[in-house]
Amino acid sequence: MTEKNVSHTKWMKRAIFLASLGKNTTSPNPRVGAVILDKNGSLISEGFHFKAGMPHAEGMAFNNLKKDAKGGTMYVNLEPCCHHGKTPPCVEKVISSGIKKVFISIEDPDKRVSGRGIKLLKEAGIQVHLGLCEKESSELNKDFIYRNITKKAFGVLKWAMSIDGRVGLKNGKSKWITNEESRSLVHSLRAEFDAIIIGGNTLRKDNPLLTTRGSKNTEPLRVVFTKTLDLPAKSNLWDCNVAKTLVIYDSSTANEEFLARIPKRVEVAKVPSDNPELISKLLANKGCNKVLWECGPKLATAAIKTNCIQEIITFIAPKILGGSNRMNPFGDFEFEEMHEIIKLSQSHVSFLGDDICVQSSLKNDYYF
Repeated sequence: MTEKNVSHTKWMKRAIFLASLGKNTTSPNPRVGAVILDKNGSLISEGFHFKAGMPHAEGMAFNNLKKDAKGGTMYVNLEPCCHHGKTPPCVEKVISSGIKKVFISIEDPDKRVSGRGIKLLKEAGIQVHLGLCEKESSELNKDFIYRNITKKAFGVLKWAMSIDGRVGLKNGKSKWITNEESRSLVHSLRAEFDAIIIGGNTLRKDNPLLTTRGSKNTEPLRVVFTKTLDLPAKSNLWDCNVAKTLVIYDSSTANEEFLARIPKRVEVAKVPSDNPELISKLLANKGCNKVLWECGPKLATAAIKTNCIQEIITFIAPKILGGSNRMNPFGDFEFEEMHEIIKLSQSHVSFLGDDICVQSSLKNDYYF
């Protein structure tokens, strides 16, 4: 790699780092960082997108300029936008600034932009270089990219089990399989998500709070998916002062009379069947890039079967629960041959005291 290429990579990695500062706050927007150098190659400004409605990375960088950018170079990890939204088009600012070169890591998958921003820059006589640090930029915004391409939310399934593969005792009790360190990590992990999904049985059995315990200013949307609406009239999730709650129900089988028994602040949506893909599409349409499934075996199995899960986080405790097979983390996938089984990849293993945490990717419609 030449000295010049090393320099370009250095500044693009700086832009990617800046973009990561908006890790848990930008949805439904992507994470973007921008770096501006003057015509002599000296850093004169940088910026990142923090939250929807606030300046984009390019806009912040131009607002922070220390000197004229004319003849300079910009590094940005995602194609600059060219449409009017809550903020003006970034492409117009780049063109009017007199910048001569723009290094872009990846195209924006949003159809309002995809390739058009690059085209406008080239038409204005700006040299555009595409593809620098593409892998890193794709990984940083994989949930945003996934939602825009598939029209579904990027799904992560989380569960905890004993070393013999049980998620609870025969009577349904499961508090606590994992240690305090693992449970604390789950609270902080939730801050990475726009919504957390459980099934009706998890609500009836555990009455969870489903919050980050203060790790995030705006708590993730709490989602309950139910076929019957046979839910408790009193629940932690009905307190919308803590976090917003959405009940999604199968309108073909549910008893809608229950809805009069819960607070009006609880949002309600109905879908025509119990297919989990309908939940994923509904949440994507609401602007959720990344959702966490903390559901029981039946819904977890259905979610995997319908390609709603792209990654899995498994907590394993050094405990033996024994008992009924029905307390497995999944139901029957009805596999008959070993080549049909689900294979995981890119696994990362970490230790939390005596517990083990395994994070893996699924090979379904995940395109990376």
